[in-house]
Amino acid sequence: IINRSTKEREIKLFFSHDLHIIETDGGITAYYHPDMDAIIHFKKDRYFLIGGISESGGLDEFAVGVTEFGGLEGTWKDAEDGKLSENLVAHGSVDSVLSLKTKISNGKEATVFSWIAAGRSIDEVSELFETIKKAGPDRLVRETSKYFENWAGKSEINFGNLPVEVVSMFKRSLLILRTQIDNRGGIIASSDSDILRFNKDTYSYVWPRDGAFVALGLDAAGYFHVTQRFFDFCGKIISKEGFLYQKYHPDGSRGSTWHPWSNINRQFQLPIQEDETALVLFSLWNHYYQARDIEFIGPLYKQLICKAADFLVNYRDEKTGLPLSSYDLWEENRGVSTFTCSAVFGGLKAASKLARVFGDVQRAEKYEVAANEVKDAILKYLYDSEKGRFLKMLKPDGKNGFIKDATVDSSVYGVFEFGVLPADDVRVEKTMNAVESALWVKTEEGGVARYQNDYYQQVSRDVEKVPGNPWFICTLWLAEYYIAKNELEKGLRLLKWVADRASESGVLAEQIHPFNNQPLSVSPLTWSHSTFVLTVIEYLNKLNELKICDKCGLPIYRKKMGRLW
Repeated sequence: IINRSTKEREIKLFFSHDLHIIETDGGITAYYHPDMDAIIHFKKDRYFLIGGISESGGLDEFAVGVTEFGGLEGTWKDAEDGKLSENLVAHGSVDSVLSLKTKISNGKEATVFSWIAAGRSIDEVSELFETIKKAGPDRLVRETSKYFENWAGKSEINFGNLPVEVVSMFKRSLLILRTQIDNRGGIIASSDSDILRFNKDTYSYVWPRDGAFVALGLDAAGYFHVTQRFFDFCGKIISKEGFLYQKYHPDGSRGSTWHPWSNINRQFQLPIQEDETALVLFSLWNHYYQARDIEFIGPLYKQLICKAADFLVNYRDEKTGLPLSSYDLWEENRGVSTFTCSAVFGGLKAASKLARVFGDVQRAEKYEVAANEVKDAILKYLYDSEKGRFLKMLKPDGKNGFIKDATVDSSVYGVFEFGVLPADDVRVEKTMNAVESALWVKTEEGGVARYQNDYYQQVSRDVEKVPGNPWFICTLWLAEYYIAKNELEKGLRLLKWVADRASESGVLAEQIHPFNNQPLSVSPLTWSHSTFVLTVIEYLNKLNELKICDKCGLPIYRKKMGRLW
């Protein structure tokens, strides 16, 4: 806090805490603990110790009380007159407020610290308090900052000709990714709770799809030790049938879902997005290809790789060779989507390569044959020669047939991303040209929408001008396409577009408002940051490939990290 006035000032800061412990607002106790000069909130085996310190000492005042019950708004109202009641204890639906006071001379500054220590018992949070007391919060902040400064700089990357804002966004993205990763391997989609107001649920789950994309980005940047825990996590949660459900809690239990177990005729159907199972295999091969840690993936071979790959082989239509219906990656429509089929191809190719690593020739050939059958089926059934592009999906017509859904959808980038066709194939080129033409938001903000007439968080009904809100991942997919095509200037322009539209803190939301760049939906979205990291590495790989020294014949910028296929 800086005092810019010409006289000494006394500053009082108020901190309010309304904790819903174990996801409920009842049965909670809050009390003042005199020995630690702190407020304790607890329920069952969840404890939170809240304290603070200024140059004037510890807590100035405090209060605990009832909130959101019996017509009471909360103890924070007690702070409006600048004086707290110092009520000592409350239970039920409770909150707390504490104040810290400091005097600052004119032209001087002061630092005030507040902290929350979380644990499973009063003893655990008390030990954390003693650590803070002994070391001092300023030292802990300094050491933590230095630790993660070195963590973010782990890989020695020559950023070539990338502008400073892109490099800064890359490093910030790495740090934000780490905040969304549980030490037991779960990678949550977002820790933002604002989304609760829409349907009383959050993004704080582990989607195997999001996790697989995060692993792709982190492995590309050299953070193999972090992604290993995610793959271990997947090995523990995979079903006995070999598929992964929509989402999970970080402890491995299944998360809430809107995917039903039957169709409208009460016939059984798996409540899955098959791409999630396939993407984990695709990402795991990428991990091994770069890390070469066979001792790590050895225990996962039978438990995860074979189970998942066998499921992908069997979960197909005997007549067409296409995967059977499941929900698309947007989790909205059930059918056979181009993205899911491409991911299944990539997953089966990955499983075949991993099987060869272990000398399992029979399985390797089985997965290879299935992958090629899926590829042939994609080109036969999901490419529309009349429109000159790939379809979004085939939807069941209720009569054992399918209806073509030709909606322009950005996710068709999966055709080149997962190796079905190269980026310079004319069918891919026409498809991606259609994506850019139909889905680029025609406002000053720009960016790529998910698909035509995207209703989620819809801002404008003028779908010709605003087909949907700009999504960071979709815009970066277009950048990946241009990079794969050796069109680095176009790819770099889109990387800069993303970096320029991050929040002031460097956070990337899921999507932005098409007219004012305000973040929409959750922020941060882990997937947005991982895709930025991956796209930067792909740009540098391509830069390394194309920019060769005339004299020595070596790359000008950096060591090549390799491509998947």
